[in-house]
Amino acid sequence: MHRRLLPSVVAVGIALAVAACGSDSGSGNTAATKSSGSEATSGGAKPGEGKKGGHLDVINVADVDYVDPGQVYYSFGYMIHYAVNRGLYWYGPGDINRPRPDLAVGEPEVSADQKTITVKIRPGVKYAPPVNREVTSKDIKYGFERAFSSHVPSPYAAAYFADIVGAPGKPTSDVKDIPGIETPDDQTIVFKLSKPSAALVTQAFALPISTPVPEEYAKKFDAKSPSTYDQYVAFDGPYMYKNDADGKLIGRQPGKEIQLVRNPNWDPKTDSRPAYLDTISVSEGNDDSVSAGRRILNGDSVVQGDGTTAAPVIKQALSRNKDQIAFVPGGGYRFISVNSTIKPFDNLNVRKAVVAAADRMALQLTRGGESAGELATHFLPFSFPGFKEAGGDAGPGYDFLKNPRGDMAVAKKYMLAAKKEDPSLPIGADGLWTDSDPLLMVATNADPGKKTAEVAQAQFEKLGFKIKFRAVPQDTLYTKFCNVPAQKIPICPNVGWSKDFNDPQAMLDAVFNGKNILQANNSNWTQLDVPAINQAMDKAALVPAGPARDKAWGEIDKMVTAQAPGIPFLWDKLPTVEASNVRGVVNEYATSWDLSFSSLK
Repeated sequence: MHRRLLPSVVAVGIALAVAACGSDSGSGNTAATKSSGSEATSGGAKPGEGKKGGHLDVINVADVDYVDPGQVYYSFGYMIHYAVNRGLYWYGPGDINRPRPDLAVGEPEVSADQKTITVKIRPGVKYAPPVNREVTSKDIKYGFERAFSSHVPSPYAAAYFADIVGAPGKPTSDVKDIPGIETPDDQTIVFKLSKPSAALVTQAFALPISTPVPEEYAKKFDAKSPSTYDQYVAFDGPYMYKNDADGKLIGRQPGKEIQLVRNPNWDPKTDSRPAYLDTISVSEGNDDSVSAGRRILNGDSVVQGDGTTAAPVIKQALSRNKDQIAFVPGGGYRFISVNSTIKPFDNLNVRKAVVAAADRMALQLTRGGESAGELATHFLPFSFPGFKEAGGDAGPGYDFLKNPRGDMAVAKKYMLAAKKEDPSLPIGADGLWTDSDPLLMVATNADPGKKTAEVAQAQFEKLGFKIKFRAVPQDTLYTKFCNVPAQKIPICPNVGWSKDFNDPQAMLDAVFNGKNILQANNSNWTQLDVPAINQAMDKAALVPAGPARDKAWGEIDKMVTAQAPGIPFLWDKLPTVEASNVRGVVNEYATSWDLSFSSLK
């Protein structure tokens, strides 16, 4: 499985500045309110309240990762992508649990054996200039096929669509026909699967990979390695980049500016997006996030483009511009991982003791307190399918997670239980660890992650553990240490998982299924390998989307939490700001303002 990385949203300084404000659940849109799963976003306008016309400016720190729908994978890229492109399905504003049909006419038709998926395509959707023709099912097929090419290195094609019959086992040197994707007519596409995995595949259709790509237009770009289609994308959404006569994206200057104009071939009768705005400009390279944020709060017709909101900006918004800030669920969880294959964490009671002793509120504060996210009590995040079934806000009710400030009495109870189970463990009569050999903790060398790790170190030391703290650059933390089981790292305090789409399997399977322990690029950091959990996941993977699937994965979340694989402490929430004359609508999936639904007042 792949993932969108959890961003470093706020500086540690925000904790002192606004944590108290963020906990005030009685102040309307100003607070990061506690969620029961249905109203998780605080702030922003409701869809359908906008007015037609006008220009909006978007201020962003960096460029999009990609324009190419086969490669785009990060939040700001998604903010732009879903304004200019349409795929089979998508998550619009308020679509917390299930994607809505977009190019698809309705829900996918799934065979009884969960191995055949049929989707009907909406007629009348046309590409912007210079393609100027109607979208067909063959364009969607080509979009999938090119994503398995090494010229278009999709970050998730092999993770979610490997079961399509004939899908390459590894990226190919060019675009190959995938026989398991059939197009019997221009309005029908059929996916044949080698395994009964339709429940997961149909959810993954909401990713940009299902965006149509016209082969006759894109093939010359895709023949290059890497593909240059990123500079010549054929758009099918309500907006497009300003192009020249040859289709070159003159409306985009990488790292500097993006200019969006209306797609003259877009028919609103075929789309649920209202697309109120006439034009949109994106200003990039704004390194001073404090100045940029204040310019938004004090300006006109401008919104924030990404999730990097400086602490002083949040403080100003909460104190003086309360209706100009929204807190968006990040769809992810953060936890302190302990390696269940390394002593003493191979002992379940020791792991429970570690969780019981932890002050999770102190860990939450290192990321910014409640303004940066809710205090986690299990793994599936708030407003996510399976969240309620896993225990909701309160969690599954295990005593070692009951006290968010930590409970040393409960921790010592489990330490003594571990000693009784294994008398060789160096645990004293007082329930504290007595061995002087240090346990290695590898953490990022930059805040706020470094601060999180330092607080975590103190939590372990309360139980008597000696910690050898090693700080490394963020770009090597995973690739050389925590994602490599051979390194035998006992504690990785900076791990977390963010949604690819709103399905609970995509949140739990890669991280806690023993079958997903890899020797490289491993995301099962705890190396949890419990047969009962693995078997439950295999069974739940075949349950169609809906209440039964949510219940099955909610129960799995309880099973995982009961194994105490680490200290869950945060369900991310991302602050974003807008000018006072903007009616910004939040897209919870992209964790940003939705440009197709936002408007001016």
